[in-house]
Amino acid sequence: MAVRHPIALLTTLAAATMLAQPAIAKDKPDPYVAKGDPVDCINIRSIRSSSVRDDRTIDFVVNSRKIYRNTLPNSCPSLGFEKRFSYRTSISQLCSVDIITVLWNAGPGLQPGASCGLGKFQPMEKPAK
Repeated sequence: MAVRHPIALLTTLAAATMLAQPAIAKDKPDPYVAKGDPVDCINIRSIRSSSVRDDRTIDFVVNSRKIYRNTLPNSCPSLGFEKRFSYRTSISQLCSVDIITVLWNAGPGLQPGASCGLGKFQPMEKPAK
């Protein structure tokens, strides 16, 4: 039996509260461009929100309103439709080796769906006008 660390439980609960945000229309241009080298991990406590763009792409907003885009190595079934997920970790960072689980709206509660691996976190910014 796996021992759950308090941070893992809090992380799962926090991730579950990052529910769907308005969908980004496929015909809208991407408002961000890559800036800098991708990183393996981001600090969980600095994550303020997340936005699922599609079955392979999640944007994480951190403390300073900086955006880190995570492009999953493979498509994650129903992630783009459900737009919500959970994760567990025993450390204070979310890393490219971690797994997310899609949360399905199943009547009065949420049910786990597909589990998928994360990719690296690419810093993004809005391009200069």
